[in-house]
Amino acid sequence: MTRVWKWNRPVTVREVLEDLQQERSIAYTTVMTVLDNLHQKGWVRRESEGRAYRYEAVSTRAAYAAALMNDAWSQSDNPAAALVAFFGMMSEEQRQALRDAIRIVQGPETSAPAPETPAPAPETPAQPPETPAQGRETPTTEPETPPPGPGAASDGGER
Repeated sequence: MTRVWKWNRPVTVREVLEDLQQERSIAYTTVMTVLDNLHQKGWVRRESEGRAYRYEAVSTRAAYAAALMNDAWSQSDNPAAALVAFFGMMSEEQRQALRDAIRIVQGPETSAPAPETPAPAPETPAQPPETPAQGRETPTTEPETPPPGPGAASDGGER
């Protein structure tokens, strides 16, 4: 696949063979078998040209790498931890590339700072409201609550 991506155009077995033979000895049938296997797996498409085929990558190298990362991430039993570990392995340059990629995916409309998330309300037991239709009278006054103790938040705000 590296050679097919490198050329970025439909290539013949002969072209790939000649390119590979600059580095090592390899048989024509080996290259032909590998390209045929890639075709059967759906990684390359081919068109007949005389008695030979021209092979072309179905997706880019970047798309292939993304699919590998997605596959590895989806197999994790804890995707968030896997991402944290992965980000921890990145260089500063790679983390900056990630930030840039996130900005591209999110688009320009998200360039403004995100609004603050309101603090969660204090937990109270879930009780359905009582209504006169349930056969009970609705109290007219609320019971007094004692003031909060020292160090406690009274409004459910920041602590």
